[in-house]
Amino acid sequence: MATSDRSGEINLRQGVTDISGQVYDLHMLMFSICVAIAVVVFGVMFYSMFKHRKSRGAKPAHFHENVKVEIAWTVIPFLILIFMAVPAAQTLIAMEDASEPELTVLVTGSQWKWHYKYMDSDVSFYSIMATQREQIENKFEKGENYLLEVDRPLVIPTGQKVRFLITSDDVIHSWWVPDFAVKKDANPGFINEAWTKVNEPGIYRGQCAELCGKDHGFMPVVVIAKSPDDYKTWMTEQEAIVKQAKEEEQRLLAMNMSKEELMSTGEKVYNATCAACHMPNGQGLPGVFPALKGSQMVLEDQKAHIDIVLNGKAGTAMQAFGKMLSLKDIAAVITYERNAWGNNTGDVIQPKDVNAVATGK
Repeated sequence: MATSDRSGEINLRQGVTDISGQVYDLHMLMFSICVAIAVVVFGVMFYSMFKHRKSRGAKPAHFHENVKVEIAWTVIPFLILIFMAVPAAQTLIAMEDASEPELTVLVTGSQWKWHYKYMDSDVSFYSIMATQREQIENKFEKGENYLLEVDRPLVIPTGQKVRFLITSDDVIHSWWVPDFAVKKDANPGFINEAWTKVNEPGIYRGQCAELCGKDHGFMPVVVIAKSPDDYKTWMTEQEAIVKQAKEEEQRLLAMNMSKEELMSTGEKVYNATCAACHMPNGQGLPGVFPALKGSQMVLEDQKAHIDIVLNGKAGTAMQAFGKMLSLKDIAAVITYERNAWGNNTGDVIQPKDVNAVATGK
């Protein structure tokens, strides 16, 4: 399969779509025009300096308001700009034409992950960088694309027009895949459109191209383009997983999990999603991330605790995990936080308790 690794190139990449090819051709046309202008201008300049140098006895001419010269240096640049503007406008219009897509994907940026939702199905998921911190910090061996690996890549079919609806949950991000010639800002409260039509199967990598926070460099994009038949098989599998998860969720809502099971699951969820900010010992970082150990909310306000995990807290780094974690995982991590590090509230949060806060019932 083709990949988007072009680390040895210094020129703009040609990409794998017709649009990216147009962008590349436009780039080379503009570059050629600029080179030609530079050769002519500097050629005339150096020739004049050599031909009319003082050592040859050249005498400087004195003239001004030459109508022919003024017309020439006005008309010629105007014609050059028109020649450049026509193909540029054609390419820009084609890039913005997201009409009549065969597949639409909602792309939502969050600090520091992407959420993908296929608009014609129930399939949706978060895509998070898969590389461990220990690898980034050179404690463990890492691969070539260690900053461009995710746990769940976006999958699209080849040969079909795919429209991206791009927005954000928090700050401004930018969804960028160089091989598609797609780079579009994800603005909170707005939806921007982009599209692609990939010609060949492969793995294509990109990243957030907007300075969106301290972990901006750890927000990669990975897209896998599959043949239509392989994509259909993949989508069928994902829809089956979603259906099974919903059935499991309904089963959990009708049962009570033991405290031991919740604590065991909650510890794993906490270490994977919460410990980076609130620390493994629950003491947080003073002045940056609040402590959970001894927290008044954790010890006393069960509903507020569930709500902040579900919906996050605006204006802070506390993210909303309602779409990212299952009811079981949220119930487990809240149970763990309310009973770990000496909190010992004895509270046992069930999936149905989380669902009640989520639905307001």
